[in-house]
Amino acid sequence: MEKSQIIFMISRRETLKSIALITGGSVLIPKSVSADKNEKSAMFSYCLNTSTISGQKVGFLKEFEIAAKAGYDGIEIWIRDLQKYLNEGGNLKDLKKYIDDLGLKVDNSIGFAEWIVDDETKRNVAIEQLKTEMDLVAQIGCTRIAAPPAGAYDRIFPDLFEIGKRYRKILEIGDTSGVTPLLEFWGASAGLFHISQAMFIATAANHAKACILPDVYHMFRGGSGYDSLKQLSGNAIEIFHFNDFATNISREKQTDSDRVYPGDGGAPYTQIITDMYNAGGIKIFSLELFNESYWRKDALEVAKTGLHKMKSLVEKAMISVRS
Repeated sequence: MEKSQIIFMISRRETLKSIALITGGSVLIPKSVSADKNEKSAMFSYCLNTSTISGQKVGFLKEFEIAAKAGYDGIEIWIRDLQKYLNEGGNLKDLKKYIDDLGLKVDNSIGFAEWIVDDETKRNVAIEQLKTEMDLVAQIGCTRIAAPPAGAYDRIFPDLFEIGKRYRKILEIGDTSGVTPLLEFWGASAGLFHISQAMFIATAANHAKACILPDVYHMFRGGSGYDSLKQLSGNAIEIFHFNDFATNISREKQTDSDRVYPGDGGAPYTQIITDMYNAGGIKIFSLELFNESYWRKDALEVAKTGLHKMKSLVEKAMISVRS
């Protein structure tokens, strides 16, 4: 028997345990299609990931102002920007008041703690880093932080049960801090590029708050496709990064900077949004782009354009749902 076969041989009992439903409403099997639509409708809101306007270098506080002026409900910040703000003399109490006065919520935070790596020493350092970052964002009302495969981009994971244990570890830290780590997969990474891998890890963690952070571009880049979204319901997904992939560049050659506005590429948005509607639960659609051509435009204009395109796609999908 080959080593790879041994690795993936598990008992029926362990298999059932690993694919058990995530409790607390985050489930893997879809609700009955015959259920009343009003009972399973998702609560959509709109968020601006500050990467979208990071190239304009308008400044940390100005990004919040732009998000509010453009009409977003929330904002996704990057930990490095928050730390820079604090290093330059800012304080969390003032920042929280500033955000509240603008009528925004900090829906998520983007960090790169290496919680997933094999090296135990590095992993322990990352856990302490996460504790610090969770504490910082909690003080400005943020209850989520991204947990991507940072530090293991080129690593193939032979045992996803082990990664599930590592994910559970940081989820338990989140229980204390009130900040949930969202398992993010990167389409071009070696070991966590597909939605099926992310969901395996999330279920193997066997934690009530386990959830994934999908991205339209990454789902395309990693070959996930979009039909799998029909298998997810409840709060297995709370935040969804919206963008689109270019139709004139091969999948394997696309990079983050090739992302375009939602609806301007090839993604099946009516299907995606309909599936998220049918899933129920909170759904936050966050515009995340790294397009240099957009960075050469006015930041407020870019933010407004992105929000308009997202809302138009949702409106189109809802017409389809109700028909």
